[in-house]
Amino acid sequence: MVPFNKPFISYTDQINQLKYRGLIIDNDNKAEHILQNIGYFRLSGYWYPFLETPKNQHKFKRGSNFDTAFKLYCFDNELRKIVFSEIIKIEIAVRTKMVHTLAEKYNPFWHMNYALFNKAAIHDEIIDYFKEIYNKSDEQFIKSFKKNYTDPIPPSWMMLEISSFGKLSRMYSNLKSIPEKRHIANYFGLDENVFASWLHALVYTRNICAHNTRLWNRIMGISPQIPQSTHHSWIKTTDAFNTILKKNISINNRVYFILSIIRYLLLTINPQSTFNTTIQDILKKYPMVDKRAMGFPDTWQEEELWEI
Repeated sequence: MVPFNKPFISYTDQINQLKYRGLIIDNDNKAEHILQNIGYFRLSGYWYPFLETPKNQHKFKRGSNFDTAFKLYCFDNELRKIVFSEIIKIEIAVRTKMVHTLAEKYNPFWHMNYALFNKAAIHDEIIDYFKEIYNKSDEQFIKSFKKNYTDPIPPSWMMLEISSFGKLSRMYSNLKSIPEKRHIANYFGLDENVFASWLHALVYTRNICAHNTRLWNRIMGISPQIPQSTHHSWIKTTDAFNTILKKNISINNRVYFILSIIRYLLLTINPQSTFNTTIQDILKKYPMVDKRAMGFPDTWQEEELWEI
């Protein structure tokens, strides 16, 4: 390890460096404008696939073009917006189902009941989080609750309304294997363990989208479970041949698998959803996108889940 010593370079020098390394830039003014508004470092993730091996020599493959890298950036930007929008719908539906199911069986304050949860330490962490966001919230319904009631924490439908998707997922995962936990998962066509792992993966994906980091060819840091059985149609192909390892490997850590999770859950939440059409349309709009880099198998359009 050595100290970082790379110098700052101007936009003009950035363009000249890219050209020297073999990247075709047809319009310097356009390229400089893009670099000024997006940044060299952010864009580098989109021209990285065009580098020859070994990548650390920073030499581009013949024919690599700056405009193609920028189009990949535009594709990724649109994809993140689509995915983020649909995950919000799933988050709201899960929150609603959890609150209704558990409040109906127990009481409005089930979220404070240690007896319903596996690990007390995790529940302590969540209750501390509840207290913090309750005290900081400026939502009108929270102000009204503080004014009219003496309870230290509001009922579940208020508390979970201001809670993050991450805490919601963590609460579900920490629930004991009670009938209500199974009922919530079954509503979405899954068993409780698969559902918990899918929620965790969606939280991870949502955070990627919210922070505007690269999604399109990402190897996800979380591998959600592959279900053995589902209530609705699910993908049949869950692995792909890896040309480096020379064997089939699971694709449950690739974007295609996450998109399939979203599509599957929307079958319950919004049966009229056009998410499948939206994904096919964006892939047609950007034909330069390598779908295999996202984990898409060649036969993905033949899957019943993705039929239009």
